[in-house]
Amino acid sequence: MKFNLFTKGSQQVTNHAGAPAYKTTPEMELYTSVVTASLNDQFYEGAGDRLARICALMDQNDPAFVARLAVYAREKMYLRSIPMVLAVEMAKRFSGNALVGKTVARVVQRADEITEILAYYTMANKRTQVKKLHKLSKQVQKGLAEAFNQFDEYQFAKYNRKTAISLKDALFLIHPKAKDNAQQEVFNKIVNDTLSVPYTWETTLSAVGQRSFACETDKRVAVREAWEELIASKQLGYMATMRNLRNMLQADISPAHISMVCDYLTNETAVLNSKQLPFRYLAAYRELKEVQHGLTGQLMQALETAVKISVTHLKGFDVNTRVVIAYDVSGSMQFPLSPRSKIKGYDIGLMLGMLLQHKCKHVVSGMFGDTWKTVALPGNSILSNVDAFYRREGEVGYSTNGYLVIADLIQRACVADKVMLFTDCQLWNSTGGQNTFANSWAAYKRKVAPNAKLYLFDLQGLGTTPVDIRQNDVYLISGWSDKVFDVMEAIENGHSALEHIHSITL
Repeated sequence: MKFNLFTKGSQQVTNHAGAPAYKTTPEMELYTSVVTASLNDQFYEGAGDRLARICALMDQNDPAFVARLAVYAREKMYLRSIPMVLAVEMAKRFSGNALVGKTVARVVQRADEITEILAYYTMANKRTQVKKLHKLSKQVQKGLAEAFNQFDEYQFAKYNRKTAISLKDALFLIHPKAKDNAQQEVFNKIVNDTLSVPYTWETTLSAVGQRSFACETDKRVAVREAWEELIASKQLGYMATMRNLRNMLQADISPAHISMVCDYLTNETAVLNSKQLPFRYLAAYRELKEVQHGLTGQLMQALETAVKISVTHLKGFDVNTRVVIAYDVSGSMQFPLSPRSKIKGYDIGLMLGMLLQHKCKHVVSGMFGDTWKTVALPGNSILSNVDAFYRREGEVGYSTNGYLVIADLIQRACVADKVMLFTDCQLWNSTGGQNTFANSWAAYKRKVAPNAKLYLFDLQGLGTTPVDIRQNDVYLISGWSDKVFDVMEAIENGHSALEHIHSITL
């Protein structure tokens, strides 16, 4: 089956940089827009514009595909907000369709997502007050009722927060049927505000903060002991552990407890079950770099080991497969994922590329902006390699001259089997010349490597590509999770990114 068929008619347009580009199909555009949606303002597109474009694309797609895409974004890409948005917008467009209820139930995987989906429902339907939700979509109600049956008292208590829509509000709106007497007791506790206080790292440290101490030294000792108790009792989840490594060092926990943390971080079962997005490891790694402590290096090494374990099952390429990996470091790739995040689009591309490089044997990697520059780095490091690239990104400038990657391969007559670009796909020629990425790729295939394949890893989902992906051996993949490599594997086996999504069981 040919990958990514287009609708009839001309698809050539201009991208956000004003350069020639190609429009993708509604399915492909919705896919790339959803799996790269942070719902925050980005370089080329505001959050409201992205949401409006996604909603417009939903009207052009089959409800079953939208449902599968929502589930894919939640279960494979580990995204939270955008799958809920898709579920609610489905209810507005496909009223009465049982797919809506199934989608809602699948995308709600944490107790607080019940109230979050209702909060978005109020905004999307312009309901300003909770009491006005009495006309809640029957399918949303059905899906949330099923979601209520997934959680126990601890999970409800952990996320029972003072928000505009509370769990009690949700319970009264949804009227879920308890699956047994024990769950009915939990529902009664939600109604009566008597849920047991959960034992979490937040509640443990909060309790310490509320105590009175004779001096600051006593308080520091109590905080250290609290962290050590959380670690020893194994009550700290994987993400919570990664997010608090800096706090643990600053609390000066014992070397024995640092070793426990390292053992947990590098436990294969814990790593694989945690389902962390790759950039989470990078964020933790960078936080540690700022901490002056004798055991900082031990934790950094543990994170390096952990991220390698996270891609244990990733299939790379052997020494006979020649791979070129190019990173877009242009100004538009410097968009942060959220207002509070220190991770940028550039970081995501570097992380995904370094994960792949770690699994390959024959790799040339480099970065492009105004110019293209190859950078040789050891293949046995991931996080340190990302930072090594990051420190050098200014060396090539901030334009988006991706064609230079291909021009260099042509000039050197370098035969590559696979060329991979991690980019926002808004490539152009800042010199004003006629040489485009599409022209360069065609020349490379004609003159140097007729069997080469091009993989465009789209990290921003703006709806255009720099080369026509209808042609053979050109593929578009999108997303921020290492699961993008599952899509790549599917392509290697003769399938496509969209077929991968269509295979999702509802």
